[in-house]
Amino acid sequence: MRRWLFCCLLSLAGLLAGCGAEPAPVELSGRTMGTTWHVTYTPSTQLAAAQAQHGIEGILEEVNLSMSTYRSDSEISRFNQVQSEQWFPVSAGFMEVLEAAMAIGDASGGAYDVTVGPVVNLWGFGPEARTDSVPDEKVLMALLQQIGQDKLQLDEEKRQILKTTDLSLDFSSIAKGYGVDRVADWLQSRGAVDMLVEVGGEMRLHGRNPRGEPWRIAIEQPDSMVGSVAMAISLSDQALATSGDYRNYFEVAGKRYSHTIDPRTGYPISHDLVSVTVVHPRAMMADAWATAFTVMGAEGAMKVALEQELAVYFIRRTQGSYTSSHSPQFERYLETSP
Repeated sequence: MRRWLFCCLLSLAGLLAGCGAEPAPVELSGRTMGTTWHVTYTPSTQLAAAQAQHGIEGILEEVNLSMSTYRSDSEISRFNQVQSEQWFPVSAGFMEVLEAAMAIGDASGGAYDVTVGPVVNLWGFGPEARTDSVPDEKVLMALLQQIGQDKLQLDEEKRQILKTTDLSLDFSSIAKGYGVDRVADWLQSRGAVDMLVEVGGEMRLHGRNPRGEPWRIAIEQPDSMVGSVAMAISLSDQALATSGDYRNYFEVAGKRYSHTIDPRTGYPISHDLVSVTVVHPRAMMADAWATAFTVMGAEGAMKVALEQELAVYFIRRTQGSYTSSHSPQFERYLETSP
């Protein structure tokens, strides 16, 4: 579950408090991809608020029209509906996201796989109707044989893709991060230096607030209903994404089934890792890696985080209490909890 991570509480509150004679920050917001977006930036002569709102909405609509499985007219939905063994032309952004997703799929040993859509749907967590029931094992195992990024072929030169089975793609674990990157890149191209861009909890931050300080972000304590903070960090010129299994799930006969599906087994994850936060220069990569690490579990995730030299923060639930750990690369961002 991606959250706003109290960015308004820590970052924006600090920004407003330190404005003084500086121009008031521009604050924009809206809805996209079934969630909300927020942007805060220091105004420049090149980018008026109305122009920024219009530009941001256009970018996010473009991403949504390309990558939303909840829209039958989207690029990804049209690919999912096409028969196997047929080349399908895709946009540059679509190819960029797919290539990044497949690279993370390889690096994660298959823990991350954007072809897992049919299995997610079978468990009732996709765009199809929610079932809140455990699928038949034979049906699940048969479906599992149809997925896997090895069943995708990419032609980068002609910018087209082909599936060899009746699989479907699901970019829900990377599209919001990609949208954040697109918006942040666009704002930078128009002269914005100090900014915060957030879509559904995935965010990218640049420059500093008007007090000349890095942006401060709070990572939420899992299962918190009142917004308690697990850890505060300082960021500048970085992106951040958090993934967790503690809000989207169902229970059958007293057993909890997470919305996070392990593509290698076809079953929801069942380990004690409940929250993963990744810091990376690109929100798209932070978004996807957060999901990959959530699937792996704490030990496997830490091993890969060290191999990939990624900044990652883990929260585990053990016998009713929480413990945390982080990779060495995350150390530089840590603050004392507020």
